[in-house]
Amino acid sequence: MPPPPARAFDAPPPPPLARRLAAPLGTLAGVVAAFAYVGTVDPNEPGHYPVCPLLRFTGILCPGCGGLRSAYAVVHGDLATALGANAAAVVGYGVFAVVMVLWLAHAARARPLRITLGPVWWWASGALLAVFAVVRNLPFGAALAP
Repeated sequence: MPPPPARAFDAPPPPPLARRLAAPLGTLAGVVAAFAYVGTVDPNEPGHYPVCPLLRFTGILCPGCGGLRSAYAVVHGDLATALGANAAAVVGYGVFAVVMVLWLAHAARARPLRITLGPVWWWASGALLAVFAVVRNLPFGAALAP
């Protein structure tokens, strides 16, 4: 006896768990590999990584300056040094960790992850990074400089 025909409103079955987890686990593996590399090749030693072009040609610290040193400190469990090298990067690592947990949990449950941020959030994030970049280049913001 043939199976009954599928109804138009029946959702297709979700893909297997391994397929659902492939993208988030692949992303996580790439980030872990990058952090492992930075954790073994010290960015505090000159010559291992290229110099920030903005810093090299203008002497101005960009919002990312100190990010590799920050990642190195995070890998070695030194949160105070990581915050001193680049506090914005540490916040970014935390945001990434939260998004990864959400992505993995949603993928395991076969639910798509939809993070929708309105334009106000994007503009606010950009403004905060711009303020961070300006303040860390001013004398009173020297604590934010790496």
